[in-house]
Amino acid sequence: MLSAKSLFQEILDDDESFRLFCSIAASGESQGGWENARIAALVPGSQRALAPKIARHGADEDKHGRIFNALLKKRGLPAAEVPADTDYTMLLERHGIGLAHTRLKGEEPLAERDIVTYLAHSRVTEQRASEQMRLLLKYFADDPAIGRAVRMISHDEDNHLAYCHEELLRLARAGHGRAIQRILRECALAEIRVYRDVSLAVMAHMGRILGWPRPKAAALAAGIHALYAYERLAGWRRMVSLAEPERRDALGSPAVAGAEFA
Repeated sequence: MLSAKSLFQEILDDDESFRLFCSIAASGESQGGWENARIAALVPGSQRALAPKIARHGADEDKHGRIFNALLKKRGLPAAEVPADTDYTMLLERHGIGLAHTRLKGEEPLAERDIVTYLAHSRVTEQRASEQMRLLLKYFADDPAIGRAVRMISHDEDNHLAYCHEELLRLARAGHGRAIQRILRECALAEIRVYRDVSLAVMAHMGRILGWPRPKAAALAAGIHALYAYERLAGWRRMVSLAEPERRDALGSPAVAGAEFA
């Protein structure tokens, strides 16, 4: 029977598919770490209180990248080259989502509207990250090989999502409400397209590595298209709602202690 658990298990059990999975994840997390570090350095004066939280966000993402690389090292595997069609972060940028890397590489301070854009983009992408990690947590929280890494990263992603909700609500009360809702909707609709395309690309690469028969590959592709159809119709709305989080000041408290190995 084809299920999320059996699919993940198949990918994790094979060295080459595991290598690609961890390499894609490590690359994306490291890229997110760099972006947040640059945003923290360029925060405008009106939002300087946010800089430590943005830096903490970036440090968490860097930590996640190191964790995925540690999982590879633990199995004696070198990192794989990340195929361009699986690069979620760069594909989002090409669709105009978030802050352009050319801007982040400069030294000119960001404007307050840029911080609104950054937080709205993060609210959408952290929703996806939180959901993906909760799925892995459901099936692999107690796995001796990856359980510790899954638990740590899932906790961090939930913190990131809570932080985005809290800060966007603060900015909405400060008069940015309409802009936030507009940007959230634009980001969500673009993200679900990119997520569909990246998911199809990842499954195609995994299928070649694992030798999936055509019916299995077709069934997985159909499932990805069905998810996109649902998200395009109504599912995207979960990515644009804002609510006071249960975890308050999630990135203002001390970082979760723990050795940075898997």
